[in-house]
Amino acid sequence: MQVNPYLTFNGECEAAFKFYEKCLGAKITFMMPHEGTPMSSHVPADWRKKILHASLQVGDRLLQGSDSPPDHYEKPAGFSVKLDPKDAAEAERVFSALAENGTVRMPLQETFWAE
Repeated sequence: MQVNPYLTFNGECEAAFKFYEKCLGAKITFMMPHEGTPMSSHVPADWRKKILHASLQVGDRLLQGSDSPPDHYEKPAGFSVKLDPKDAAEAERVFSALAENGTVRMPLQETFWAE
């Protein structure tokens, strides 16, 4: 069995996955909007181009996600997605990219578990 993190978004899934693809050196392997699927009739007309399901290959792992319909979206809480860069230089590059418009809760620094 394999466990894959699944992120839900409030309309930003496509932009987020394209950003993750770029800054993580990953590859979007699947991205399907609601439009053209049986789910299209279950979302507002302005939501049909939003993402029903997306998959992002990050190394040998898969990150998946979708845009929850507006009346079903709940702001995520109580979870993390851990990244394991191969070295300090990659850690700096990815941290800087994610921190640019993100919220930094702990700056990149040496700890007892990492350089």
